[in-house]
Amino acid sequence: MSTTKWLNAFALGLAAVAVAVVALKNYRGDNKGQLLNVSYDATREVYQDINSRFILMYEAEAGHRVSIEQSHGGSSHQAQAVAQGLAADVLTLALPSDIEGLSKRGLIAGDWKNRFPHNSQPYSSTIVFVVRKSNPKHIKDWPDLIAPGVTIITPDPKISGNGKLSVLAAWGSVLYRGGSEDQARDFITKLYQNVPTLGQGARDSATTFAMAKEGDVHLTWENEALREAAESKGDLEVVYPQVSILAEPSVTWVDANVEKHNSDIAAKAYLAYLFTDLAQETFAKYGYRPINEAILKKYQDRLPKIQLFPITLVAKNWADAQERFFGDNGIFEVIHSGQSK
Repeated sequence: MSTTKWLNAFALGLAAVAVAVVALKNYRGDNKGQLLNVSYDATREVYQDINSRFILMYEAEAGHRVSIEQSHGGSSHQAQAVAQGLAADVLTLALPSDIEGLSKRGLIAGDWKNRFPHNSQPYSSTIVFVVRKSNPKHIKDWPDLIAPGVTIITPDPKISGNGKLSVLAAWGSVLYRGGSEDQARDFITKLYQNVPTLGQGARDSATTFAMAKEGDVHLTWENEALREAAESKGDLEVVYPQVSILAEPSVTWVDANVEKHNSDIAAKAYLAYLFTDLAQETFAKYGYRPINEAILKKYQDRLPKIQLFPITLVAKNWADAQERFFGDNGIFEVIHSGQSK
């Protein structure tokens, strides 16, 4: 694909993206000819597909082959690993707050949200339910999760973006319907009384629910829910609650590491590619909601409309949500530690 055609493939065509693309012509090479994409737990398959496409395009444009390694785990756990030395060139994490924490440590520039379109968010997602065939516990919406005898599978919010979003979605579902914060706290308390154990991440909880066949309902990413249901051959079903949270996975390069690796051009081009029509289509095929509205509309049967509330319903922003709900003596920590006693 020529440089001109590739530039035209960008849905928004912003200058920040164009600069990264044009820079391929001035590519000066990186030390090892590879990038490390540190991502969250549920993105393995989509990035395998995207990587294979990008590598071919990149070689054709730059005349230099680059390989891409992937690292996956709970989003907050992955961010902590980078803080402790995991040499990520790019981050594609579940929560803006996970990247913001690394920015505060000096590993990423403070203006990272302005590097790419849509606050450096190539797609959005949400939390939905997966249930057993024929939905024997009749789980249709958030209030059904606190019914007696319902067992819930969900990851640990301390380390998992899926886990954090499940808490925030449940809390927000109460406020969205006009409930008070006291009612939301009571709801979360009852919900987690139905959670026998917290998984290490989205995929770990998926294995527990789908493979080990534990639990009545799995709270998970929309893309994970679609994958689980498809692979179950009819044994699992996806249930969309009436309302859920607007999840905003975010991407950036790690300034401190791309400078060391001399990989900044490749890293920027890779992330810019995520905003092209080609990558946006790939995200949609795997159950993510692309920011390109035309492509999202093409997949409305697979990605149906659902009421999604922003993070500002439950907190000032993502950083505030992290501190308020999951920091020391945060709402979830107090509730869960009280249940553990």
